[in-house]
Amino acid sequence: MKISDINKDVTVQMLQQYQKNDNQVVNSDKQAVHAAVNPEEKVDLSTMAKDIQQAKIALSELPDVREEKVQEIKSQVEKGTYNVSGEKIAGKMVGESIIDLFA
Repeated sequence: MKISDINKDVTVQMLQQYQKNDNQVVNSDKQAVHAAVNPEEKVDLSTMAKDIQQAKIALSELPDVREEKVQEIKSQVEKGTYNVSGEKIAGKMVGESIIDLFA
């Protein structure tokens, strides 16, 4: 007794199409794995970013404390010759308060 009347050629064609599709899926999976293992990302920095990076490097090489300035002021304080201008102090205070208002 024959259950189906499917032609053998049609069956072969369907199997070949299935195998072809299966191979395509396997190849796309291989490409995805390759892309994950070997990412091809590229970053281009603008000239401004490069300048900022160079400035950061230059600043990191500078000392945190200017020893010469510290020693100069320290010797002036010890000698009693260190004098601070009241106008400079007032100017700094006003300038910083104006900056705080606009920040």
